[in-house]
Amino acid sequence: MRGEEGRFQYTIKDVKITELNLTSDLRFQPDVGLLFEVQNSSITLNFQRRILYWLFYDEGAINASAEGVNIFTVLHLTKDQEGRLKISNVTCDASIAKMRARFSGTLGRVYDLIGAFLTTGMRFLLNKQICPALNHAALVLVNQLLETIPVRTEVDSYVGIDYSLLSDPVVTETSLDMDFRGMFYNLKNENEVLVNYAMNPIVREYDRMIYLALSEFFFDSGLFSYFKGGLQKQLLLNSFQMPKDLEMLLRTTYLGTIMMLNPALMEHPLSLELEVTSPPRSTIKTSGANVAVSCNVKVLVLPPGKPAVQLSSMTMEGKFNAKVSMKGKRLAIHLDLRRFKIYSNQSALESLALIPLQGPLKTMLQISVVPLINNYIKRGVQIPLPDGIDFIEEVVEYHNGYIIVGANLHFRTGLREIIERKPAIVTVNMNSIL
Repeated sequence: MRGEEGRFQYTIKDVKITELNLTSDLRFQPDVGLLFEVQNSSITLNFQRRILYWLFYDEGAINASAEGVNIFTVLHLTKDQEGRLKISNVTCDASIAKMRARFSGTLGRVYDLIGAFLTTGMRFLLNKQICPALNHAALVLVNQLLETIPVRTEVDSYVGIDYSLLSDPVVTETSLDMDFRGMFYNLKNENEVLVNYAMNPIVREYDRMIYLALSEFFFDSGLFSYFKGGLQKQLLLNSFQMPKDLEMLLRTTYLGTIMMLNPALMEHPLSLELEVTSPPRSTIKTSGANVAVSCNVKVLVLPPGKPAVQLSSMTMEGKFNAKVSMKGKRLAIHLDLRRFKIYSNQSALESLALIPLQGPLKTMLQISVVPLINNYIKRGVQIPLPDGIDFIEEVVEYHNGYIIVGANLHFRTGLREIIERKPAIVTVNMNSIL
């Protein structure tokens, strides 16, 4: 701060806060915003002064302390046009009850004699600076941090996810509720999305700092997008290797068919071709979550240098238990094949003949296909939080139609450090409702 009038110059520089003792409270003010209140706190700071008046020159340090600091701030939250969280306005009121100062330097003792007069002016100026500083921090710095949040981001080479807000945040007496779209989409055709018929999640817990409510639509949109993107087909092509005992069993089962078609085919290898015929679907109940998958299975003979010969076509239905977990900042799923059945598309009699194949086919899937799928999906989906903030003490609860993930937040660095860095993504809740 510098003043100049004629040949009188005074300068205050190198202002440093050396001690900050705040008694703060963060509360929710219904239909208004977040209320941040500081009561009866103190601030200790020092800065350098310099005065030049004609031939008179003086410089030194000022050690000041403010007591009875009270700040009342309300942050008004909204969403911008792209669906990002934004602070739209700040209501602020601040006051300092008492201020003291000690002066050093050439005329330090002279300043001490008139300290009451000087500190009164300093207290007046500081009172005028608190709210503008808070307004700048919220409307500029924090909003700049929020603007770096990608509302649509790629998960991998197949799908992306939409994190945009559906409506303005709602502040109640006990919580800040934000409804995010929480929808996956196919990168090849972003407009081809699943229609949401899932129920709206209901959060009644208050033991954790943050709760993510994920409906069946969240998972179904991911399964739908991966299906449209061709991931299931690629995984099956990369994972399928027929065991020798299963090939022998298939050869025995379809011996009559081979002999009727061409006995020479007996010398050629057999193969199974699996194809997911429709997008898998998830079901969430209080007992857990599962994923249902339907496949078409073709039994083929592979004569060298010639087109494959189809011996049979059957339908395979599998049901996987899905265990949802939160680790760090990633939401992951682990699948376990529980139910499995195959039946013929041609006749009930052939379905009876396929019963001996169910056990070996299930074993083959558990050994070769399921581990490859789990290895791919174990990376999970990153829940957007900036560097310096982590989830801890995570807990997953299953409800009819949705999952609630509760966690506390651990701040490894302060807000200032987070803003000064190149930040990542910030979120508070994700209710997957559309």
